[in-house]
Amino acid sequence: MTLDVVVPTYNRSGLLRLTIASLFAGERSDSLKITILIIDNNSKDDTEQVVRELQANAPLPLRYIRETKQGLSNARNAGIAAGRSELVGFIDDDEEIQPDWYTVISREFSDPSVDFIGGPYLANWVTEAPSWLPPGYHAAIGHVPPKPRSPFGPDFGGNLMGGNAVMRRSVFDRVGTYSTRLGRSGKGLLSEEDAEFCRRLESASIHGMYVPDLAIRHYIAPERLTRRYHRRWVYWRAVSQGVLDRELQEPVPYLFGIPRYKIARALRRALAYPGDLLLRRNPGLAFADELAVWDLFGFIYGKHFIHIEGFYADKAIKPQP
Repeated sequence: MTLDVVVPTYNRSGLLRLTIASLFAGERSDSLKITILIIDNNSKDDTEQVVRELQANAPLPLRYIRETKQGLSNARNAGIAAGRSELVGFIDDDEEIQPDWYTVISREFSDPSVDFIGGPYLANWVTEAPSWLPPGYHAAIGHVPPKPRSPFGPDFGGNLMGGNAVMRRSVFDRVGTYSTRLGRSGKGLLSEEDAEFCRRLESASIHGMYVPDLAIRHYIAPERLTRRYHRRWVYWRAVSQGVLDRELQEPVPYLFGIPRYKIARALRRALAYPGDLLLRRNPGLAFADELAVWDLFGFIYGKHFIHIEGFYADKAIKPQP
């Protein structure tokens, strides 16, 4: 079995060193042949120098690839195109794999019915978590605790997250690659490229498993631990969901083009906000009430006002015949 590990990176050479070190240190056997592909997405720091330095004594094949089209989806797609292995794994440049990450991959893909797997993001705290962190918004800081083992699908309650995912290369032949209309790009804040890709996997009835021991440790940057960051993250995630909803609607009731549950949730949380703020039952509860309203406003803007070209005009994500 062969595996390409694709690591998109942008101006994080210090953290990238730790990411690569963890990939070098992971437990592995001769049954899995591993190649690491570093996709430098126009970094202005010493990323290339760091990778070239590490190549000299690398215990695994380590390739440096520069992708000039800005954006996370472009970088991931460049890694897919550059590799040749039967499995393609993805982690981000602010993550470190757990020691048994490769072992879990070998175990899971020994089952030929499994086409892709994903797992949790364990928090790598470098500063104390503030007491006001809102419940239900762990993904804003990249902390996604483990869930029970389960197949991905409509009943899972989440997406395959591209910062910790592995799939057979044949998956891309069936559904295409990541949407370059979504995903972070420079200062652009659109996201939901993972959700859009996951919907295509579901539509094609491709079998994937959420595997709780396929774990990575995610660096929780101090700049994410602010209320302003959470507001921006929630708002722009919702804008992205609104854009995506133009072509891939949810199977739920709608009102004025908005899923009714989003409207009901925002109204319910807005009414609860004064009491939660005054009673201080939970430092993060009132902030979660506020974020539900930002979520609704962002979705409305993305669905009805922002101009984004249609996703399927992008050949990169067209399903293959």
